[in-house]
Amino acid sequence: MKSTLLSMLTTTAVSALLAALAPAAHAADAEAAKALARQNKCLNCHAVEKEKEGPSYKKVAERYRGKSDAEASILKHISLGKKVKFPDGHEEEHKIVKTTPADDHDQVKNLIAWILEQ
Repeated sequence: MKSTLLSMLTTTAVSALLAALAPAAHAADAEAAKALARQNKCLNCHAVEKEKEGPSYKKVAERYRGKSDAEASILKHISLGKKVKFPDGHEEEHKIVKTTPADDHDQVKNLIAWILEQ
């Protein structure tokens, strides 16, 4: 009985440790996402934590947390050039994220995943 209990506890502890140390299956490649954001000058208007002309990525993540359409909504926003309102009241079309090679959907999905992880 003691050996079975000890074996179960050991297995549970090892499993918990491995789960804690393993990266999430869908974790974004943060460095690649930041590089794409810099390349597209996203960081001119956005920052991870502080407000600039655009909302912080942390605020964007909070807005979409728990929503099933989060990825699709952000994808639409960064790929269609919808009008956005700036703090001074003027409106401009949001810049469309461009990738190298062109139309690399994996890079865009990674950027969105990184934003949502903030």
